Amino acid sequence: MDDGPQYRRILIKLSGEWLMGDSSYGIEPGMVKILAGQIKKINDNGVETGVVIGGGNIFRGLKASQAGMDRVTADHMGMLATVINSLALQDQLIKNGMPARVMTAVDMPAFADTYTQRQARQLLADKTIVIMAAGTGWPFFTTDTAAALRAAETGAQLLIKGTRVDGVYSSDPEIDSKAEFFPELTFDEVLARDLKVMDATAITLCRDNKIPIRVINLNIEDNLYRAARGESLGTLVQ
Repeated sequence: MDDGPQYRRILIKLSGEWLMGDSSYGIEPGMVKILAGQIKKINDNGVETGVVIGGGNIFRGLKASQAGMDRVTADHMGMLATVINSLALQDQLIKNGMPARVMTAVDMPAFADTYTQRQARQLLADKTIVIMAAGTGWPFFTTDTAAALRAAETGAQLLIKGTRVDGVYSSDPEIDSKAEFFPELTFDEVLARDLKVMDATAITLCRDNKIPIRVINLNIEDNLYRAARGESLGTLVQ
């Protein structure tokens, strides 16, 4: 018997690099189609869905600042990269027949709506997929932190972090064959062991607002849909 989804509202966080697919830069349209298809399936199942995408497939502000660029300028450029990715996803969702809206933390009315908590919550309640771009709108904060903040503001009951591996490990499993897999962790364990789930600010925000994080392999078909339904896969941090 199908009991339906466990969560009413979720927020999905994925890196911009995932959108590259096998390319070395930019957006692979096929990857956007896969993501949009999974989100449509989630939305059709009655789960209200917010999305935050990084911009690392186009520009990484921290890396540029380490190479000598002014950090604030670099972070502003990174925010613009997230808007490009968000517009690409919105376009594909609309082509799939789904209501979708990009909302940006920085005013750019020619491209998207300006983010407000009240409007975002109303759109989600109306089953519109809300793609929240431009990070927090402030430099020095990652898109992980932006995702945790938007999850708290919109009342998400779960934050799904999409990665290229099966969940959280003691070290990078793509490099270390002896890396230990963790099916479940507490927020404090993640912070104490400095595990690379999300940055410490994001973990603390989720802990303080009691928002569980499920880390999944986004490359496995239907993992995103299964996680949104509440199935046990990947790593659960709570």
